[in-house]
Amino acid sequence: MSDGIMSKAATMEIPINSNGDAGSLPEDDGLEQDLQQVMVSGPNLNETSIVSGGYGGTAEGIIPTSTIKGSGLHQPHPSPPVGGEEVVRGIAVEKFDIVKKWGINTYKCTKQLISERFGRGSRTVDLELETQIELLRETKRKYECVLQLARALTNHFYSLVQTQHALGDAFADLSQKSPELQEEFGYNAETQKLLCKNGETLLGAVNFFVSSINTLVNKTMEDTLMTVKQYETARLEYDAYRTDLEELSMGPRDASTLCRLDAAQSQFQSHKDKYEKLRADVAIKLKFLEENKIKVMHKQLLLFHNAISAYFAGNQQQLEQTLKQFNIKLKTPGAEKPSWLEEQ
Repeated sequence: MSDGIMSKAATMEIPINSNGDAGSLPEDDGLEQDLQQVMVSGPNLNETSIVSGGYGGTAEGIIPTSTIKGSGLHQPHPSPPVGGEEVVRGIAVEKFDIVKKWGINTYKCTKQLISERFGRGSRTVDLELETQIELLRETKRKYECVLQLARALTNHFYSLVQTQHALGDAFADLSQKSPELQEEFGYNAETQKLLCKNGETLLGAVNFFVSSINTLVNKTMEDTLMTVKQYETARLEYDAYRTDLEELSMGPRDASTLCRLDAAQSQFQSHKDKYEKLRADVAIKLKFLEENKIKVMHKQLLLFHNAISAYFAGNQQQLEQTLKQFNIKLKTPGAEKPSWLEEQ
C-alpha cells in the first residue's frame, strides 16, 4: 500500500439501504454472533470484591455464642475505622463507574450494529482494506483445506509404509523357511524394505510441509485476523459515537446539551484515534503477511514437488538430496516414533 493511500482518510460512510442486501435479512445468525461479540467483553473489575455495609459479612445483631459469658454480653468485633469505610466506598464507586461506562458503550455499539443491519444507519468503510481482509479470510479457508488434505495424505501414506514394512518382514521370513523359493522371496523382501525406507524419507518431507503450512495458517494468519477483529470492533465503536455526536449536533443548543455535546465530541475523537491506529496496524500486518506467505509457500511448494517427484520416479538419491536441501533431519533408527509423526 502506497504512502499516498495510507496518508489520506481512505474511508467513506456508506448508508445501508433498506432495499439492499440487508433488507432480505439472510444473516440473522451473523447478527446474533456480532451481538454476542459486543456483549462478551465485559468490564475489567480486577477481581476485587466490592464490600458495602452488611453485604458479605456477619448479619448485624447476631452475636456469636463464644462471646456470651454468664449474663454479660460482649461486642463480637470493634467497629471498623471510618477511613476503611471510605476506601471501600471509593472502590465501589469506581467499579460502578466502570460497569456504567461499559454498559453505555455496549448499548451504543448494539444500537449501531442493529441500525446497520436493518438499513437505518451508515457505516464507515475502507474499501481497499476490507477487500484485502476478505481476500485474507478466503485464502485462509483454502489453505486450511490444503492443510487438511496434506494431513490425510500423511496418514494414508504412513499406513502404506507400515504395510510395506510388515510385508517385507513376511517375505524375509518365508525366504529363510522356503528353500525352493528363497531367491524370489528374498528380492521381494529387499524391494519392500527399499520402498519402506524411501517412504519414510518422503513422509519426513511431507510432514515438514504440513508443519510449515500449519504455522502459516494457525499462527501467522490468525495473528493478523485477531488484529482485524480489534479493528472491526473499533470501527463499530467509532461509528456508534459518530452517530451519537451527529444526533446531538442536530438538537437544541441549551446549556445542558452543550455540555453533553462537548463530552460526545471528546469521546468521538478518542474512538476515532483508536480506529485510525488499528486501521494502520491492519494495513501494515496485511502487507508483511503477504510477503511472508509468498516466501514460505515458494519454499514449501518446491519441497513438496521435488520430494513427491523423486519418490515416484524411484530416485532415492534425489529424494535424500531434497531433504538435505531443506535441512530436514529424520530421527535416527530405533527412536520411539519417526520424525514424520512429530507436530501432527
